[in-house]
Amino acid sequence: MYYKAVIIGGSAGSFQVITRILHSLPPTFPLPVLLSLHRLKHIRSGFVEALSIKASIPIVEPFDKDQIKPGRAYLAPANYHMFIELGNKIALSTEEPVNHSRPSIDLSFVTAAQVYREKLIGIILSGANRDGAYGLKKIKDLGGLAIVQDPAECQVKTMTEASLKLTKADHVFSTQEIIKFLQNIKSTAP
Repeated sequence: MYYKAVIIGGSAGSFQVITRILHSLPPTFPLPVLLSLHRLKHIRSGFVEALSIKASIPIVEPFDKDQIKPGRAYLAPANYHMFIELGNKIALSTEEPVNHSRPSIDLSFVTAAQVYREKLIGIILSGANRDGAYGLKKIKDLGGLAIVQDPAECQVKTMTEASLKLTKADHVFSTQEIIKFLQNIKSTAP
């Protein structure tokens, strides 16, 4: 199977995991990585820099209508919903929070699933609420691949357990297994 994008959602307890994942990706990683991570809405700077310290691929906070390119990570800006649009574009919104969250992992995942369908990999990491569970289900329903971090290693397992209750995940992986899986993605086309 060939994929066009990876989308990762996380909240409490996911920072170290996402840092390890971004650090492990090769500079030639062939897919865009879309990051919908809960964080403090009043802190607008420093997070991208913190993630970028060890990352091998560029990490950016996109602007509205930015084109999505392979080999980059796009981090939903603080206090904005991040949607994926047809034509490989990002849209930002300040609509009401969903699941008490903005960015909403569910909204990012659902829109990415509608655009990339079976060519999307969705990954849910540690977190303290149920945001992302419905979005991962939509990815699976539209033919994409659903991966959940093993709740046994999560700092906060509410998000991963909610996802597993709602969706029959393709894989329940440790952080190291998620890394190994992503490192084995070679290209987007045969």
